[in-house]
Amino acid sequence: MSVETPRRIVLLRHAKAEWSQASDHERPLAERGRKDAPVAGRRLADSGIDFDLALCSSAARTRETWKLAVHEFSQRPRTVYEERLYEASLGELIALFNETPDEVRNLLVIGHNPGMHGAADALSGSADGDTLARMTRDGFPTAAYAVVEFPGSWKSVEHGAGKLTEYWTPNG
Repeated sequence: MSVETPRRIVLLRHAKAEWSQASDHERPLAERGRKDAPVAGRRLADSGIDFDLALCSSAARTRETWKLAVHEFSQRPRTVYEERLYEASLGELIALFNETPDEVRNLLVIGHNPGMHGAADALSGSADGDTLARMTRDGFPTAAYAVVEFPGSWKSVEHGAGKLTEYWTPNG
């Protein structure tokens, strides 16, 4: 694959989690989260994006979100459970994106806020229609996702390098 082929990062925030006695890392999904995750998965499956790789935080709520969402896909992408996604800063997220092999065209990242919202905002130098305004207005609720498209290799992912082409929330 040419490095000139447009690439996509889809940033999916985990579905609604319970506030429990468990450690933050081990918090499970709430009932609403167990309903929203498959809806997000269906929407992603219907998007026409064929994911080459999914990076999923090692936290229980992201793993459970991914398990429920991926059942909606006709083909499961290769999945890597990545500890560095849990509590990742924007710089750490960009470093992870930069490590992506160039044969990957479409990358799905299942993570947490503020990282998912921050990455979508920082990477989006431009946007289709009102997507950026809606994302700014609505924030990045649980089970929401953003699609950022950009040219070049994964090593070229940086602030403002991409275009926000879609922003979706389960209630929007």
